[in-house]
Amino acid sequence: MFNNFKDLKIWNKGINLVVDIYKLTSKFPIEEKYGLISQIRRSAVSIPSNIAEGHSRKTSKDFKQFIAIAKGSLSELETQLIISFKLSFISREEFEIINDKIKELEKMTASFYGKL
Repeated sequence: MFNNFKDLKIWNKGINLVVDIYKLTSKFPIEEKYGLISQIRRSAVSIPSNIAEGHSRKTSKDFKQFIAIAKGSLSELETQLIISFKLSFISREEFEIINDKIKELEKMTASFYGKL
């Protein structure tokens, strides 16, 4: 097992996704500051946060639970980005770029979950 959560590839990809999400949502309408922007950012931050918290747990069973929560946050984030696209807050290209990163991280977390 990894000694530090920061050594996990899925954690690092999660952090990079958070940075991308913050940059993307900075262009949203200001009236969404406490709505969609806040929700999207919380979902994104939840991904690497749950990976880190799960890593600190004593058992693989506990770690799996936190990975499952991270996977749920990925689905939540994807849903919120679909809504953002449908509201024309992001372009098709922006959506596809971020969605590809989400899909990659979903595959990685599913694989990691299976190995725990």
